[in-house]
Amino acid sequence: QVQLVESGGGLVQAGGSLRLSCAASGRTFSRYAMGWFRQTPGKEREFVARIRWNGRRTYYTDSVKGRFTISRDNAKNTVLLQMNSLKPEDTAVYYCAACDAGRSCDSPDEYAYWGQGTQVTVSS
Repeated sequence: QVQLVESGGGLVQAGGSLRLSCAASGRTFSRYAMGWFRQTPGKEREFVARIRWNGRRTYYTDSVKGRFTISRDNAKNTVLLQMNSLKPEDTAVYYCAACDAGRSCDSPDEYAYWGQGTQVTVSS
C-alpha cells in the first residue's frame, strides 16, 4: 500500500515556475515507477511525466518537454516536478501516481495509487 500526498500547487503568472512535490508513505517506494498526470474539467486525465523506479529514465509528454523536469529521491520517498516557463494551458489539477515497476506504466490504468491532486493555475 502506498499513500501519496501532493503539494506545491498555486497561482503563477505565465512564464513563471512552480515545483510540485509528492510525498509517499511506505517502505517500498523504490519499487514503483512514479508519474505525474493532470486534468482539467470535462477532459480526461493526461499524462505529463514519469520516472522509472531507479530514476534512470524519464518520459515527458511533448507539450512539456524542455520546460518540466521530473526527479525522485528514494531515500526521502519523494518525487518532484519542476515546472518552468509555465503557460496558461498548463492550468490543471496535477496528480502524482505510483505504478508497479513491473508494468509498462504508459497509461493511467497501470497506476494503482493516486494522490488527491494539487491545483496549478497559470494566468496570462
